[in-house]
Amino acid sequence: MRKTFLLKIEGKNRDRLVEASKHDIRKYVKRERSRPLPAGVDFWDFDCKFGSDEAAAAVVHFATLMSLIDTAVQEGAEQFYVEVVTRHGHRSARPQGAEATSGDDEDFE
Repeated sequence: MRKTFLLKIEGKNRDRLVEASKHDIRKYVKRERSRPLPAGVDFWDFDCKFGSDEAAAAVVHFATLMSLIDTAVQEGAEQFYVEVVTRHGHRSARPQGAEATSGDDEDFE
């Protein structure tokens, strides 16, 4: 999905346009995640870019995409560009020494 969302359209409420753009992004991601996985692939991952237009788009993490949209709207942007491209994801095993150490209470008194 590569799309520029306009936030200033005559006769349309700006808040509705923002929610519609978020809905389109979520709908695309849901549709892509429901596709069958090829052999040797663990999950669908997404490469994302976000910016005011295609030329100014920067690579961002998918989890921050909605907050970036909210920030752009609060700053008064008239449009924003979103690129979400599906790619194969492979899980990697955690190193044995990198176990979560939630039981360490030495810092607390």
